[in-house]
Amino acid sequence: MGLVDHIEEIERVGLGSNTGRDTIVVESWRRCLETYQLDPAQAREAVIVSETRLREHRQQAEDLVHIARSGLEKLYRQVAEQNYVLLLSDRQGVTVEFLGDPSFNNNLRKAGLYLGSEWSEPRAGTCAVGACIATGEALTIHQTDHFDITHTPLSCTAAPIYDTQGALTAVLDVSLLSSPILKASQNMARHLVSATVRRIELANLMASSRHDLVLRFASAPEFLDVDPEAAISVDGSGHITGMTHGGARLLAASRGLDWRRPELLIGKPVTAFFDAGLTELASLTRASLPQDRQISVRDGSILFAHAIEPQQKRVGVRQPRTASPLPALGTLGGDVPVIDNLKRRVAKLAPSRLPILLQGETGTGKEYLARIIHSLSGVSGQFVAVNCAAIPEQLIESELFGYAPGAFTGALAKGRKGLVEEAQGGTLFLDEIGDMPFAAQSRLLRVLAEGEVQPVGGIVPRKVDFRIVSASHRSLADMVAAGMFRADLYYRLNTAVLTLPSLAERNDLSWLIDRLLAKHEIAGHALRLSEAARARLLASSWPGNIRELDNAIAFAAALCENGLIDVADLPDHLTQTPMALSGDRRENGITDMLAACKGNVSEAARRLGIDRTTMHRRMKRLGIDRSH
Repeated sequence: MGLVDHIEEIERVGLGSNTGRDTIVVESWRRCLETYQLDPAQAREAVIVSETRLREHRQQAEDLVHIARSGLEKLYRQVAEQNYVLLLSDRQGVTVEFLGDPSFNNNLRKAGLYLGSEWSEPRAGTCAVGACIATGEALTIHQTDHFDITHTPLSCTAAPIYDTQGALTAVLDVSLLSSPILKASQNMARHLVSATVRRIELANLMASSRHDLVLRFASAPEFLDVDPEAAISVDGSGHITGMTHGGARLLAASRGLDWRRPELLIGKPVTAFFDAGLTELASLTRASLPQDRQISVRDGSILFAHAIEPQQKRVGVRQPRTASPLPALGTLGGDVPVIDNLKRRVAKLAPSRLPILLQGETGTGKEYLARIIHSLSGVSGQFVAVNCAAIPEQLIESELFGYAPGAFTGALAKGRKGLVEEAQGGTLFLDEIGDMPFAAQSRLLRVLAEGEVQPVGGIVPRKVDFRIVSASHRSLADMVAAGMFRADLYYRLNTAVLTLPSLAERNDLSWLIDRLLAKHEIAGHALRLSEAARARLLASSWPGNIRELDNAIAFAAALCENGLIDVADLPDHLTQTPMALSGDRRENGITDMLAACKGNVSEAARRLGIDRTTMHRRMKRLGIDRSH
């Protein structure tokens, strides 16, 4: 199909004609014409975002990428020989992970099949990632299905990844630079992508539900233990705490509900969807054969279920996030200048009730610091934490400000109090506030300015009084300058600004390591580090900050024998990758490793992942001799 023919077909669709295209393509073309005002005659080159913006998107997606990595690599091995490339995009359509043949990098980058490419519909027109974000469905956009003539050589198949609370959080896409003419040639690709997404969602649910019972479901017993179709998590009081997308569809279908309304599912008693209570569900373990683990669904269907007991049992009913013990100022860090200065400021600012903005990279402990501020503030109310990046845009206003009875279809008959009111007399912590939509920013500004909140659909405002602490890993000042954040709200939030240093900028790493060893002790037995393992931890630059260090020690604790962590117990990236060291951390790491190796330079270099010549050069530059 030529350029003129393609443009004319799009224009006919815009006028209401049926050209034989799939409905999902037709609807996307109409969005491009009517909603985004795109011109099919104007070619758009693929957009690759800046390194700074890509880094921001990747930081926000790091937890998902970590969980998804093995599934992504397995899928790529399955499709690489057919010249597919794999893209993992976030909910804004920016590619945060990419797997492809490096020999085709130039062609792939030019086509937009590359790390940092942006595939949202408003930016790229009809495309698999953008249409997947818009519809929430797995789909293929094949060749001339694309709105923009620039992309018509491509064939792209994508499936959405949902988080445990039912929000679309990412899209997995496999694409070809050139492909067979028939769209049906991509049916297998769609099957593989959807299967990988199902496994990623299940892994994510398992990782986030360590304290809850997890139930996996399949329509046939043969697949129950190997490839379940759906899964949910249930707390000790029998209420649903999380779900895969398949789980959301299953729950919604059992009651004739809309799976796109996760608030109708999360938090509800499991007995509302199944003819079984918590005790009966918990008994559906591998102690019995798969064919004997049947469960009746409220819509009359029968499924097979597999129950996985909590990996870390709680005592009693699952407690809300706001009820966790509050940390003390001394737990913020060791006695080093950068932390001492931060402690001094926190001690002065916490009782003042001033709005505080916390800035710092992902994983530096912003929520932990917010809890310390709350504990020192003297307020009587509770600490309410809200992750603005985790709440779907269409729900954030009702979540924050609540809603009046009958405010929208599916609303509770008595309405619901919002999180702002839950923080009455206490602290409202707004994490990743830079991701708050403009409409919600305006409402929040009004709440802060007037001291009252008006629920969605409500008429009478309600008085509120709370301390606000906000946080962002991005510079809000830069976002204001770029028109991405309201300046008036920014100046309401930044009366006091506290910046958390990255782990690479702190000199209390040994202190943190010892605290985390105590945190992850097994069955009351203390964890210990071998000298070589401690040296290895001290040698890392920890780009993932405290969260990465915490995960590394938790991983090692699970592998070690008799409570002693050695180098072999540490994650592979700490034992196989040369470390980028700096300052005191580098000297400590090299000195400790030499001590662990009894002065054997060759062995110390091997354990640090560098060659012997480099080791000698670093020792000389740092003034370290073998005896030292």
